[in-house]
Amino acid sequence: MDTLELLGHPVRLRIVHAMRGDRTLTTAQLCALLPDVSKAMVYRHVDLLAAGEVLEVAEERRVRGAVERHYRLRRERASIDPATAASLSPADHRRAFTVAVAALVAEFSAYLDRETADPATDPVGYQQHAIWLDEAELTAMVGELRAAILPRLANPPAPGRTRYLLSPILFPSEEAAT
Repeated sequence: MDTLELLGHPVRLRIVHAMRGDRTLTTAQLCALLPDVSKAMVYRHVDLLAAGEVLEVAEERRVRGAVERHYRLRRERASIDPATAASLSPADHRRAFTVAVAALVAEFSAYLDRETADPATDPVGYQQHAIWLDEAELTAMVGELRAAILPRLANPPAPGRTRYLLSPILFPSEEAAT
């Protein structure tokens, strides 16, 4: 199974999201992070991601006679490279976008299902903005966003830090004016 196919399922994509940030997690810990997904489904998708080398075993321990595996994400295998993205057909892009949106909806629903969820006071946002940009302005804006986001991707978990899911989506919604 290639990377595109491996990441082409909402639950597998959510597992990849949960593993980001140099985390090392057991399947049981992933089940706790994805309470809306059955344990059997989490185990099945972890096995597929490990077989596809998106996850690797970081450590194994004996726990009550069973082997407990701690997995980590192989970042180089957990995303679609630009050459592959450029080779995708419109139908492939449509499927990938649908999976990404389905994973996002599931993540947001899981957030809302938590007893402590408070969208009115938590920094929750899902606004859409229509902006007019020429190619130079678009390139500058994307660069500014990357400059703001990339350094924070390296932040490790720490007391006082909350993990957020940031999902920038950008596409031209109309043809360029002539």
